[in-house]
Amino acid sequence: MMERRESPRDKVVYGGVAEIDERTTRDCVVRDISENGANLEFKDAIRLSKEQISLTIARKGRSFLAKIVWLRNNFVGVAFSGETLSELPVSDLEERLRKSEQKKRKLQRQINELIGGG
Repeated sequence: MMERRESPRDKVVYGGVAEIDERTTRDCVVRDISENGANLEFKDAIRLSKEQISLTIARKGRSFLAKIVWLRNNFVGVAFSGETLSELPVSDLEERLRKSEQKKRKLQRQINELIGGG
């Protein structure tokens, strides 16, 4: 199957909060993420009446406006719009950890390419 994503997604397990509408939020787990989108898992099957949601990922220290691309039971694929809704305050340690994780993922992809696994 041909890959349609613009940038590679990294497998993660981040806690997230999806704002479905002005009065409804649902906790979710971010299963994979890239610069352009993410795969979300909700505890139960979810029905969405809108085409976009606001997604807050505390681990990344950011909130995104996300367009719903696909929906299957309790899984939702989203594409991030170009705008970040807000930057949450992050400590120096969190920023260094985030950069370290990015570097680790980049090195892992390079290793996989060298050994023929990616």
